[in-house]
Amino acid sequence: MSILVVGSIALDTIETPFGRMDETPGGAAIYFSCAASVFSPVNIVGVVGTDFDFDQINFLKSRNSDFRGIHIQDGKTFRWGGRYHKNPNKRDTLFTHLNVFENFRPEIPDIYKKNELVFLANIDPDLQLQVLRQIESPELIVLDTMNLWIDSKKQVLEEVIHRCNIFILNDEESKDLTGESNVLSAGKKLLQMGPEYLIIKKGEHGAMVINKESYFVTPAFPLENVVDPTGAGDSFAGGFLGYLSTCNDYSLANIKKAVVFGNIIASFTVEDFSFTKLKDLTIENINQRIEKFKAMTKWE
Repeated sequence: MSILVVGSIALDTIETPFGRMDETPGGAAIYFSCAASVFSPVNIVGVVGTDFDFDQINFLKSRNSDFRGIHIQDGKTFRWGGRYHKNPNKRDTLFTHLNVFENFRPEIPDIYKKNELVFLANIDPDLQLQVLRQIESPELIVLDTMNLWIDSKKQVLEEVIHRCNIFILNDEESKDLTGESNVLSAGKKLLQMGPEYLIIKKGEHGAMVINKESYFVTPAFPLENVVDPTGAGDSFAGGFLGYLSTCNDYSLANIKKAVVFGNIIASFTVEDFSFTKLKDLTIENINQRIEKFKAMTKWE
């Protein structure tokens, strides 16, 4: 089952204690697609400038990802630069140049409008609503956001939250959005806004699944070296929804498994710069790490 993703496509300049990469393709739509396409075809909607080199992401076509929703506009592609510290949770944004992304208005190709699985990546909630108005009858809508929209467009964001089935955010964002100081209390408030499930990411400490009946906690896969955390959250979402696309239902049991798969794929992402480790990632690679994860978390 194919998945529709609408989000940013960028050229990233990344500095970490392990080195530097200049103007490598990135953005939420690309990282999500790299992860989700391991499981299912992905239909990508975004915008790039005439300077974007598609050769660097053409490997996605071999996984049946579709680029017809990527619009090419006169001008430069969105650029972002960031520097990570020895503590990979600390990052400085060096620059943000929106370029053609500043006037991005998502236009969903007719062939995508029947997609049953939709991922609304971290973009302006007004644009997320525009996407939902164009989709005919989605079976599952998964939403991401960030503090910028929580602070500047909370009312519109809440409208999008009301229309989604699964809301993915990190622990700090959940507290900022609800005013709560506890993740579980924040989760209860967020569920009242409409989604069936919350996925609350806790970085190196894993993730939580919360619904009205229960909650589930899973650790992250332990790593000795985190080389580049860029795109970890979006590849988590791609692994999560990618796995769900292979399921016959979206039960709590499958949601739990999907979160583990998201965590595992994110662990590959951060082991090298950009999406290097995702280009040749296979189901076999993922399952090998899943088995290690099971052994590490099993207890009696």
